Amino acid sequence: MPLISEFFGIKIYMYWQEHNPPHFHAEYNGLRAEVDINNAVILKGALPLKQLRLVLAWCELHKDELIYNWHLAENHGKLLKINPLQ
Repeated sequence: MPLISEFFGIKIYMYWQEHNPPHFHAEYNGLRAEVDINNAVILKGALPLKQLRLVLAWCELHKDELIYNWHLAENHGKLLKINPLQ
């Protein structure tokens, strides 16, 4: 599972050939969540509120890059790193 970004202790992953809708996986301190890219909402799992807000803001800022990576992942392509929040 490729790590595509990391910030403030949050790790962002994307799997190859995943199920729809387009999403990514966020992990923080042992907690995990799947985040819908198009709507910037949690599909499954949970994160602490502060980290959730950071992840959703990051998702909004990088939506185009995330969708591009999603299409690469569908074809088992090499996923691109996405800039973290700073």
